[in-house]
Amino acid sequence: MTNTYPKLHNAMWPGLVGKGDEEGQEPPISLERMLDLTAAASVNETKFEGIDYFLFLPHTDPEASDEELRGIADLISGKGFTVGSLVAPVWPGTVGDSAMGDDAARDKFLSAVKMACRIAGIFNEHGVRKYGVIRIDSAEFGVEKWREDPEKNTRRIAQTFREAAKIAADHGERLAAEGEICWAGMHSWKDMLDLLEEVGMPETVGFQADLAHTYLYLLGYNAPEHALLQEGYGEDEFYAAYQQMTDKLRPWTIDFHVAQNDGQVHGAGSHDKTGKHCPANDPNGKLDIVRCAGYWLEGAHDRGIQHICWDGCMFPNALLETPGTWNTVLEKMIQVRDAHGWT
Repeated sequence: MTNTYPKLHNAMWPGLVGKGDEEGQEPPISLERMLDLTAAASVNETKFEGIDYFLFLPHTDPEASDEELRGIADLISGKGFTVGSLVAPVWPGTVGDSAMGDDAARDKFLSAVKMACRIAGIFNEHGVRKYGVIRIDSAEFGVEKWREDPEKNTRRIAQTFREAAKIAADHGERLAAEGEICWAGMHSWKDMLDLLEEVGMPETVGFQADLAHTYLYLLGYNAPEHALLQEGYGEDEFYAAYQQMTDKLRPWTIDFHVAQNDGQVHGAGSHDKTGKHCPANDPNGKLDIVRCAGYWLEGAHDRGIQHICWDGCMFPNALLETPGTWNTVLEKMIQVRDAHGWT
């Protein structure tokens, strides 16, 4: 029998992340265009079933009226999609600010979570959204400031996350902290684990694993002391290290991104350098996507995961506008579900 879960989603934020109107930047791709590109993809009559969605301009005004948000829900459902996980606009320059900042900054962070929960509620009531989480991170770019007092700053982030969790729980939502080397206090597998344990609310605050970002956890970018692999590693060493990392973080994992990485870091626009997303079929990709996905998806149903999402940020617009890009992505997503999914 063909697996029907997890549902296959595409992310909308690759049309936004690293885009802009500054010199050297490409313009954002509209929400409707990203939806159309996703809807056009098809592999042996299988299509994407939903989208994950960043709650900020120009795709969405986080302060939009209920009526405007219901209109967006109509647009998404009209393209044949459900909505899964939502990305709260927690960063400086959006609604939020650093989770380890002063009280004013932390209030902005919590305001962003409140806005995301409000929008989630409207989408849930509409019916376009039936599952998924709200994604957050520390919103503290880079690790230099965190390193001034790691224990104190981790406690500060955890305090903010606990307050955010109370907001989310009141709205029937869960928060997933995205593991990515650019976020202070979340920049290595060990620091991510320490933060989750310090928060200590696994029923509401979990982990979002992205294949591209967590690969750099193994290499110790931004935290050489936590590297599990050294240059020149072999296949057996890789999977032993991968098992070690996933055994620690998988019990916390409530959201999952399929992705590829070539072992490099990359940044664009205001986005700090992080794991470089590569096309799904990139010949320089270091990951066996299907095999690696299985480590994270073990027991996924029991942790409430009902969908997986492709993430490929900071790609050129020409690549994003190419229909074959999305067919290749969808084919890889189908392979992941065939190997590790359920009915």
